[in-house]
Parts: sequence; structure tokens; C-alpha cells
Amino acid sequence: MGAFLSYTVIGLFTGAAYAIAASGLVLTYNTTRVFNVAHGAFGMVFAFVYWDFSQRQGLPGWLALALVLLVVAPIAGIVVERFVARGLGSAPVGVSLVVTVGLLVGLIGLATQVWKPAARNVPQFFDGHLIHLGSVLITWHEVITIVLSGVVAGGLYLLLNRTRIGTAMRASVDNPDLLRLYGGRPQVVAALAWAVGMSLAALAGIMLTPVIGLQYYDLTLLVISAYAAAMLGRLRSLPLTYAGAMALGLLQSYAVGYLPGTGDLSGLRAVMPTLFLFAVILLVPQASLRIGQVRGLLAAPVPSARKSLAWAAGTIGFSLLLVAFLSDVSLLRWGTAAAYAIVMLSMVLLTGYGGHVSLAQLSFAGVGALTYAKIDQPNLLGVLIAALVAALAGGLVALPTLRLTGLYLALSTLAFAQLMDKLIFAASWAFKPGGTLAAERLSVFGIRFSDLGAYVGVMMLAFVLVGLGVLALRRGPLGRVLIASRDSQAACGTLGLDLRWFRVGLFAASAGIAGLGGALFAGLRGTIGAGDFQFFNSLLLLLAAVVFGATSVTGALLGGLFLMYLPVAQSDHPAIAGLCFVVLGFGAVALGRDPNGLANRLFGLRPVISNRLVPFFNRQFPQLSAHFPTKEERDVAVVGR
Repeated sequence: MGAFLSYTVIGLFTGAAYAIAASGLVLTYNTTRVFNVAHGAFGMVFAFVYWDFSQRQGLPGWLALALVLLVVAPIAGIVVERFVARGLGSAPVGVSLVVTVGLLVGLIGLATQVWKPAARNVPQFFDGHLIHLGSVLITWHEVITIVLSGVVAGGLYLLLNRTRIGTAMRASVDNPDLLRLYGGRPQVVAALAWAVGMSLAALAGIMLTPVIGLQYYDLTLLVISAYAAAMLGRLRSLPLTYAGAMALGLLQSYAVGYLPGTGDLSGLRAVMPTLFLFAVILLVPQASLRIGQVRGLLAAPVPSARKSLAWAAGTIGFSLLLVAFLSDVSLLRWGTAAAYAIVMLSMVLLTGYGGHVSLAQLSFAGVGALTYAKIDQPNLLGVLIAALVAALAGGLVALPTLRLTGLYLALSTLAFAQLMDKLIFAASWAFKPGGTLAAERLSVFGIRFSDLGAYVGVMMLAFVLVGLGVLALRRGPLGRVLIASRDSQAACGTLGLDLRWFRVGLFAASAGIAGLGGALFAGLRGTIGAGDFQFFNSLLLLLAAVVFGATSVTGALLGGLFLMYLPVAQSDHPAIAGLCFVVLGFGAVALGRDPNGLANRLFGLRPVISNRLVPFFNRQFPQLSAHFPTKEERDVAVVGR
């Protein structure tokens, strides 16, 4: 009984912290229609600020807490609303997800850059003062957290339902124009909501830090558990959100206490919040999410079949040239870039063309790599089986989510990625905790490509072939259906198109491409482990796709090169390792509303070269002008023919 009471107290404390964080999520979504994926990352940063004020600067704990909750966090919320979140509520859900995921990664990079990794201690409130309940010891920190969670939930409920400010907050989302007619100021109301939401994120982070430690990733991802509580309340009901958070905290605590700590089921203790989230997403009816439309979006140009083949030949030729002159270290990096580029082609198909956000693409690549290593068939059949198993996994993920769209669908992929990361990949029959699997390099029709340069050439050939296939699909009728479903699912429904099973096929095809990249990556490395396919890296993959272009094969290649170079740059220059995440994260924030990314900006340089640089070159070198005609001269030649 004493152990049960101890686990109950711990569960109530954990649930209370979840409730505080989830209440901030519900408030922000109710008033701005933006689901802030970076809520936990903001809590982590504010916890570091609190430590800096109270421990490094030597301020009293109450003063440091007041400065963070009443000054720093509200100002950060106002800044985010003004420069990042404004207008996201009316944008497609995928855009707001990408922008807030970019904030999450950027904030982690900012924290690692400002506060270098070191052991840090944040004492509990009233540290050393205990309450004796029989054989159970309860800290005042736990009591304060539980009480604060009830006060926060009750206060927000009264604010939203019993005050003029709360009415204005809800009206600012439902009909901001009507609110303006009645003298309201929707932007001021939204800024107030973000300020309160940031303060709640800071409070949750500060209350959790003395118990779980001040860590970059643990604190950020732990608050993801609050998503489940918020979804149980359908992002609207604060009482249901509070009840779900407390139930989740108790469930997680009892799982730690009574589930086995060894064996393949030991991972269940770590994934209880994820299982809770997945169950809530599948069983609880969806809230009325505002999906939005793609307004004024000009997709990246789709090259013709002839141009595609020409670029493919040029890419292969350039790759063969590199293979002939690069060292083994450089070849390994180039092969890694090719593997990432293949996985990013799956993002082009799913996100760029289909409009669906997946937070688990690297998990599908891990399924392909694991299958390839386990079946021990280093040939085309083994690669094909690995891709088919990954495609099956993608279809299975999409099947139970047939009725889900937008935010719910993206969060279901997040839950799947965490399950794979903490339960499947860590099992003894898979990678094992800290273990690796051996994988041989591919052979094609009896020809084994054991040489590193030759194998990298095969990987580039695979990238080119998959890229040609993706472009061919985009030019065909299926590609037009993809673009139509991305732009307006409602319009497709009025035309009689049932997109549910089409979505299952799309997820399966995308996961199959990712599995192909994972299988080739396993052969390249020779040994693979669970660390190669961590859930967090799927977030980096999504951001790289958006920054460099989620709608073009060129963007996939550029993104693959960036993801390859990212750990190299962090290893070679550890002093600025955090800045790499900052650049990627805030770059996605800046470009999140344009999925065409930097690749489309490169395509836009062609008219500049044709209209400005070519005439200048011809004036300087008239003897060569016949070989470099301007656009007007080419048009005259076409008319003449």
C-alpha cells in the first residue's frame, strides 16, 4: 500500500505538470487556431532562463519566478504572435505544423548555443520540507504543483467562459471582422492569449525541471505527453483536458511501478503517454479543425519528360565524376546524402504533392533498414522486400486514421514514430538498446558492389530513378488528383472523389520510398543502430524538406546534402553546433508558408540569367554571342521556324 500511494503521488504530480502545459495548448488553440508543437520547447527555454536568474545571477527564487512568468514569457508570447503566428490560424494546418516544428528545433539550438551542455541543478520549492503521510513522503514542491494545476484549469475556464476578455478571445477566432465592428481588437486579444500560453509553458517547465533535470531534449519532448490530454479535451474542453492529464500522469506512474523493467515489454513504460495519445486520436471524435486553403500557391515548375531525362543524365555523370576523385570519407558522406535525398523524395510525394505532414518518415526508413539487415538478402530482392515491408507499415499507419485529417493525422504519425523509437527499435529482436546490426552491400544480377565508390554510384542511380518516377506521377492524372486534394479536399468531395483509400495508398508509397532509402543506407554503412533513425531526426527531415523545397526533386537533393553536412558541421565546429539547428529551425519558420523552398528560388534565377547576364556576356564577347542567344532571339527563331 505504501508503494501504491507513492506511485499515486508521483502520478498526480506528473499529471498536474501535464495539465498546466496542456491548458496553455488549449488556450492558444482556442483563441488563435494554432496548435503550438513548440510548447514544450518554450517551456524548456524558460526553465533555463529561470535557472540563469536564480542560480547563475543569484536572484531570490521568488523574484526569478516572477520575472520569468510575468515579464520574459509574456514578452516572448507577444513577439511570437506578432512576427510568427499572426495569420497561421487561417493557413492550412500543415503550414502551422511546419512553422511550430521549426520553432521547436530552433529553440533547442538556441538553448544549446546559449547554455552549453553541463550539469545543472534546480532545487525544488521549499526544498527539504516534507509531509509525512504514513510511510509516504510528499514534498511541498509536489503539493504546490498539484494545487497550481487546479488553479490554472479553473482560472482559464472562468476566463474563457465568464469574462468579456474570454468572449473576445473566442470571437477573435470565430469572426474577427465582426469583433472589429463591435470595437474589439483581435490582434491584441491574440497577443494576450499567446502571452498567457507562454507563461503556462514556462510554469510547467519550471515545475518539472527539479524532478527530471534541466535537459534540452527530455524536457522538450516530455511535454509532448500534454498533447494527449489536450486532444482528449478535443482542444476545447478544459475540464476534460485536466482530467486527461491527471489520468495520464497516474497511468504513467503505475506503469513505471508495476510493468516489467526488463525484456521486450520494458519499453511499454516509456511509451504509455504515446499509447494514450494514439488511443485518444483514434477513439475521440475530431474537433472542427479549420483546414484552410492553399491561397496563391504557385507550385514549383514540373519539367517535361525530356528535360527530366537530360537532368538525370547530367546528375549521374556528375556523380560518376565525383566517385572517381573523392576519398573514402567523402564518398561515405556523398552516399549518406543520397540516402537522405531518397527519403526526402518520399516527403515530396506525401507533403509537397499530397499536402499531408508526416513526422515519422525516418521511422519508415528504419523499418526498411531493419528488414534489409534481418532478411540477409543483399540483392535487389532484399531491397524490394525492405521497401514493401516499409510500405506495408505506412499503409497500416494510415488505415486506422482513415477518418483523420490535418492535425490529427500528423499527430498520429508522431505517436507512431515514438512507438518505433522507444518500443520496436529498442526490442531485443530488433536493434537492441545500444546494439547494431550488420548489413552487406547490394549485388545486382550477381554483380556485387563491394567497392564504396561503385555502391555510391548505385545509390545515386536509385535516387535518379525514384526522382524520375515521382516526376512522372506528378505529370499524370494521379498527380493532378494529388494537387487537387492538397488544394481543397472539400472540392474533391463535391466531385465524388473518395480520398480516404487514396490517402492509404499515398502513405504506403511514401513509406516504401523511405524504406528503400533506409535499405540502401544500411548497405552503405555496413552496421546500423536505432540511433540512426531517432524520432527527432524526422523533424529535421521535415524542416529540411520545407526549407529546400518539398515540391521538387531538386529540393530533395539539396535537403539530402544539408542533412548529410549537418552532423559534420556540428562535429567539426562544436562551438557553433547549436547555430545549425537555429538556422534550420528559424529558416523553416521563415519559409514555412512557401513549400517550394529555396529550390524554387534557384529556378527563378533562370530569367535573370537569360534576360540580364546573357546580353551583358554577349556585349563583352561578341564573337561568342551566336552560342548564347537571348530570350528574344530564341523567340524570333521559333517564330521563324
